[in-house]
Amino acid sequence: MKIYTKKGDEGTTGLLYGGRVPKDDARTDVYGTLDEVVSALGLARAGGLVPRVEEIVIRLQREMFVAGAQLATSEANQGKLQDGVSRVTPEMTATAESDIDALIGQHPLPQEFILPGETMGSAGLDVARSTIRRAERRAVTMERAGLVTDPEVLRYLNRISDLLFVLARFEEAERGRRPEPSRQR
Repeated sequence: MKIYTKKGDEGTTGLLYGGRVPKDDARTDVYGTLDEVVSALGLARAGGLVPRVEEIVIRLQREMFVAGAQLATSEANQGKLQDGVSRVTPEMTATAESDIDALIGQHPLPQEFILPGETMGSAGLDVARSTIRRAERRAVTMERAGLVTDPEVLRYLNRISDLLFVLARFEEAERGRRPEPSRQR
């Protein structure tokens, strides 16, 4: 099987379940950004994570494909999506919230802005967090253009950015590290 199809040579790409859009379409921008998140999470894993964090990160990598599939599907084909496979569910958002609460219960968050980079793993998580914030902004642009039919994906992306911040701080705390404050003391 060849990896190249030559179908995108004219500057278009295919959507899930059919249709073609320009490669700079809002949809391709957001699901391409989610692909960056998956890669940043892989970088965090390669940097070394404590088991609890790695378990969540692997789940999030898989869930980014779910969100990406939903956002890569035209409004006309949204009915073909499957909950938890190609459509974000309220349960996915609730699981992220539960993770946040449990992790903060073990290691409270710093009460100041911090500088990322205490460990390779936490730095990768912070790159993923800032990247998913961009994906969230792009998804809001899609929503305002009428391209998002289910707002649960927006809630989910917002929650995952919070979860990634908490995971990075948890990772540092589990390794006995404290993030550097953003202001010099």
